[in-house]
Amino acid sequence: MRRVLVVAVAGMGLAGCSSFSLDSFKSTPPPVQVALESVPSGAEARTSNGQTCKTPCTVNAPAGEPGFSVTFALNKFEPATVPVQVIYHPGDFTTPASTTVDPNPVIAELKPAGPPPKPIRAKPKRPKPKPATAAAAPPPSPFPNPPPPTR
Repeated sequence: MRRVLVVAVAGMGLAGCSSFSLDSFKSTPPPVQVALESVPSGAEARTSNGQTCKTPCTVNAPAGEPGFSVTFALNKFEPATVPVQVIYHPGDFTTPASTTVDPNPVIAELKPAGPPPKPIRAKPKRPKPKPATAAAAPPPSPFPNPPPPTR
């Protein structure tokens, strides 16, 4: 009698696990360190997910997101934004899971911000001398116009 009871209880326990999935054994991918550099160094690097640091530095690549962007800013330099791709390769029974970050390290070359452009002033135009008119209009005739012909 004991054996029958144990088998029945074990069968009921397995029957209740109809929503069992192997996904519950998968762990979330660990964060990956991404190196951030700028030329010149000392720029503020701000990621699209809110992390900030001064270059050279490292940030964690967000697990589960396909990518993010990093904006580099430094006084007297134009800001630069670099897109970053995070590619997660889930493992199987023969290979472990891996995460690839492209590019790593993320390097931004900042261009100097030039002085503001000076307004272009138009040179004052000098009036051109009028050319001497060689073919001037004939002077008025001292004789009156003839009357129109009659019929």
